[in-house]
Amino acid sequence: MRSFDLAPLYRATVGFDRVADLMDRVLASDVAQPTYPPYNIEKTAENAYRISVAVAGFTAEELTVEVKDGTLHVAARKPEDDATRTYLHRGIATRAFERRFALADHVRVTGATHDLGMLHIDLVRETPEALKPRRIEIARPTDIDATAVSAPAVQ
Repeated sequence: MRSFDLAPLYRATVGFDRVADLMDRVLASDVAQPTYPPYNIEKTAENAYRISVAVAGFTAEELTVEVKDGTLHVAARKPEDDATRTYLHRGIATRAFERRFALADHVRVTGATHDLGMLHIDLVRETPEALKPRRIEIARPTDIDATAVSAPAVQ
């Protein structure tokens, strides 16, 4: 088992708190990661993603998808089972669950669909205009206003 000390990262950087917290969570080995329900994360375009969660046995009304504090929360809760049913074998897991996904900056959820026992959550990364590269026009001396570039007055 390896242990990483991220204290130098906290001391030497400003504004990278989310990255450091994410690394802390990923490297924490004492917390068991849930395996239910199974899910896929796929890249559907250059700035588009889809999370597909296997939710067999749940209806759309029993599922909850919400985003808060940069984290996508997917949860399901089944109402109390009918006491009149007697199962000889119960192999379909319909137990309640909550799954969390950390979202990067500027990633937002565009929609969710429930189809054939799968919950599909579509996400897109939208880079703000201020962060996009922009070309700066370089002015030539003939383009500069002659009054703006005048020699200082000699006294």
